[in-house]
Amino acid sequence: MRTGIVILPEHRWWMAEHKWKAAEEYGFHYAWTYDHMGWRSLVDGPWFGAVPTLAAAASVTRKIRLGTLVASPNFRHPVPFARDLLALDDLTDGRFTLGVGAGGVGYDTEVMGDTALDIRQGPRSRQRRFEEFVGSLDMLLAQERTTFSGEYYEIRNARSAPGCVQRPRLPFVVAANGPKSMAVAARYGTGWVTTGPETDDEAEWWRGVARMTETFREVLAGIGRAKESIDFHLNADSCPVYSLTSVEHFRDVAGKARSLGFTDLITHWPRADGVYAGSEAVLEQVVTDVLPELVAGDTR
Repeated sequence: MRTGIVILPEHRWWMAEHKWKAAEEYGFHYAWTYDHMGWRSLVDGPWFGAVPTLAAAASVTRKIRLGTLVASPNFRHPVPFARDLLALDDLTDGRFTLGVGAGGVGYDTEVMGDTALDIRQGPRSRQRRFEEFVGSLDMLLAQERTTFSGEYYEIRNARSAPGCVQRPRLPFVVAANGPKSMAVAARYGTGWVTTGPETDDEAEWWRGVARMTETFREVLAGIGRAKESIDFHLNADSCPVYSLTSVEHFRDVAGKARSLGFTDLITHWPRADGVYAGSEAVLEQVVTDVLPELVAGDTR
């Protein structure tokens, strides 16, 4: 099983740099960051842009894959964003992965006056926009020129030179919890990521994750795609209990995820307080004791 860690873009670079370096030294396969204008309980605190953060991370790492978890159309248009993605793919020398999702209602839309999408149109509108956003990025990153006219986006003869380092384009890990968004992941994703259901009950969360995993397998089968052809990522910290609460809890989370067929497990760098509050000593012990076990058990 591969592992990824999320480093929130909340620290000035002189503090953040060592986390990105350490993520690579620790042996994580991925280091992710959030792509938001601001996020939930941290909206009034420090927050930096994902693209320049990842560009800086690219300059201090050499092997670890870097990515957004997740970008959304809430405040991004596919044409300029595709240029940013091309740059990140180049700066990482092909180590960049786009984590992409539909986006929800919240600060990301409110801060811009909700000009990108009338939230009163509801989740169906967000889903249609999501499909169009991902499809547009697919074209923009894989084709030399793109022209497209849709319900939400219009693209006129957009160029994509010099193209991605990774061919035919950089990989997408698509966030999806329901069948319609899973269809987008099945069509465009090299990976699928789920946050599981919204619940305060840990056992119910795992039951929900199991149901979603089975549903995604059915979606893949429906389009004739083998489940082995796409990576299954689990955002472990959407569970009511933080994955790095203890070493044994992380080991238990990894075991449950593997039993459900997940190939990739995502945790978050411990914070001093609030969301993802935990101890870096636990993280370091997990790195020493558990990550080697997961790599040794990876048969993919």
